[in-house]
Amino acid sequence: MAKVEALPYDDKTVYSVGAFNRGVAQWLGRLPTVWVEGEVTELRRHSRWASVFLTLKDPTDGSCVGVTMPRGQFDGLRLDLVDGERVHVYGRPELFEKRGDFRLRALTIERFGIGAHLAALERLKAKLAAEGLFATDRKRRLPLLPRRIGLVTGNDAAAKRDVVETALARYPAARFTVVEVAVQGPVAAGQIAAAVRRLDADPEVDVIVLARGGGSFEDLLPFSDEGLVRAVADCPVPIVSAVGHEQDTPLCDLAADVRASTPTAAGRLVVPDLGDLLRRLDRSRAQLARGARRLLDRDVQKLDRLHERLERAPMLLVERKRARTEALAGKLATLSPKATLRRGYAIVRTDAGVVASRAALAPGAHVDVELAEGGFGARVEDVHG
Repeated sequence: MAKVEALPYDDKTVYSVGAFNRGVAQWLGRLPTVWVEGEVTELRRHSRWASVFLTLKDPTDGSCVGVTMPRGQFDGLRLDLVDGERVHVYGRPELFEKRGDFRLRALTIERFGIGAHLAALERLKAKLAAEGLFATDRKRRLPLLPRRIGLVTGNDAAAKRDVVETALARYPAARFTVVEVAVQGPVAAGQIAAAVRRLDADPEVDVIVLARGGGSFEDLLPFSDEGLVRAVADCPVPIVSAVGHEQDTPLCDLAADVRASTPTAAGRLVVPDLGDLLRRLDRSRAQLARGARRLLDRDVQKLDRLHERLERAPMLLVERKRARTEALAGKLATLSPKATLRRGYAIVRTDAGVVASRAALAPGAHVDVELAEGGFGARVEDVHG
């Protein structure tokens, strides 16, 4: 162990920062390993990092201590920890000399139970779910072309910039009404809920985006506030929740009509892509033109058939009339007295008319006899009974 040497001043003992940190680190190194209980916050893990970092927080007074653990050792525990869980950490206090950073080097971690905040959120989540606030059938589709987009965000420009720039890049005609509020801390939930109600009262706002960048578990707690969640669920205007990163799921995400994994994703969701929209319009215009041509061609063919029928109709009518006339003429010829006469019959007339009964004749009377061809006169010699 290197000895901690003081600087050579005659009147006082002075240590360099490095010597002081080494001395403190050596003293801490003599302390025993201990178990420490707290809630996990700010858990940070990356595949390229050699260690996993987290902050252990005392839920009673907010005291915090940093914790580090080799990544392989942490992964081997298979705890799948998330912010808000209460754990027991077994480790040794140490000081990172270069930065004077005090932390607890973890040797093992055991899940103690769900932290107070997480437990409260789970109870609230179950309560609101039972009331139907998260039901899928309550979700509404976003408008295709919103007249105005309401944006509730913090005054740090990052989340606002992500939403606005992404939306304008996709659809340059997009218009925004931005309401800047506190997005963390005790006043955040009330300000966000008031902003939602304010935007809902604007008749031009067709969709509202709640946007906040990433943060710790505590930073995102306002977005799980019961009052805010109910305001989101009750809002008549569709709401997109874009809070934190993809792994973060505050309760307002569940109550919103659409959840966006990031503010950038929200910017893509609330407006259409102009290029895609123009291509769809071109396809629709072409389909309408083809449909109109098909209808016109069909009507032209129908008119041509009607024209042909009209041209044939008079001739067909004449033919039908001629056939009917010939049929009637045949019937008339069959019923004609001439036809009867041609079968060998004769018509006998007196001055009084056609003789139909022997009572009209008397011996010696003069009669005219009509035959099929010509006729002759005769005198009655005898009348038969």
